[in-house]
Amino acid sequence: MQVSSSVDTGTAFRVEKTSYFYGPVMAVKDVYMDVPDRKITAFIGPSGCGKSTVLRCFNRLNDLIPGAHIEGKITYHGVDIYDPSVDPIELRRRIGMVFQKPNPFPKSIYENIAFGARINGYKGDMDTLVERSLRSAALWDEVKDKLKESGLSLSGGQQQRLCIARAIAIEPEVLLMDEPCSALDPISTLRVEELMQELKQDYTIIIVTHNMQQASRVSDMTAFFNAQATEKGGKMGYLVEYAPTQQIFNNPQQVATQDYVSGRFG
Repeated sequence: MQVSSSVDTGTAFRVEKTSYFYGPVMAVKDVYMDVPDRKITAFIGPSGCGKSTVLRCFNRLNDLIPGAHIEGKITYHGVDIYDPSVDPIELRRRIGMVFQKPNPFPKSIYENIAFGARINGYKGDMDTLVERSLRSAALWDEVKDKLKESGLSLSGGQQQRLCIARAIAIEPEVLLMDEPCSALDPISTLRVEELMQELKQDYTIIIVTHNMQQASRVSDMTAFFNAQATEKGGKMGYLVEYAPTQQIFNNPQQVATQDYVSGRFG
């Protein structure tokens, strides 16, 4: 996957008239947005509005769903990520994913970090990589004396930071986070939010969150999605407004955005 240097280096992703379908059903309609490089972009909106579906378009995880397909175009630094020449496995190495529920491998803390790096052909010093990844995830000081213990022995918040460290270990350029704090207590949530602020110095981050306060605290840009009922009784998501986070929360341009961020619905 070759990245062009002639495009706007301030934009990581460009989404142009993108719709997503599960079989014949349109799940999300006509999304346009430019996702900035090395910033945090938050997706907010009520359940069923397509936030996670759009998030998974950025590393083609939706490709794994039978019958699902995309229309429109998504480019990453100028490269169409749905072009047949793009290897989705290589794409997912460069665009990592952290899921809603922490999912450590049933292996040691050390092997949770080393495993992905090893299968991706890492040839450097593994001890150094493990320490660097855990430090980057603000977890090293808590686990450095128990690296041989199971990753499943950690608390929920520690497990989520372990999963972030695991994603970092394969040296991606982007981190996608699908409600990474929804299962965590307030103290663990704060640690992960602080971590995101540190990581954006090196990574482009896109986060889906139901927590509007979290979006307002951590993100630079915010996209508000909503959903409309379809004739067949389902829902179709669409992008209502996308702007700098302070504008979305303090001076939104759409009435629906104002209603949502003020708590009138959702």
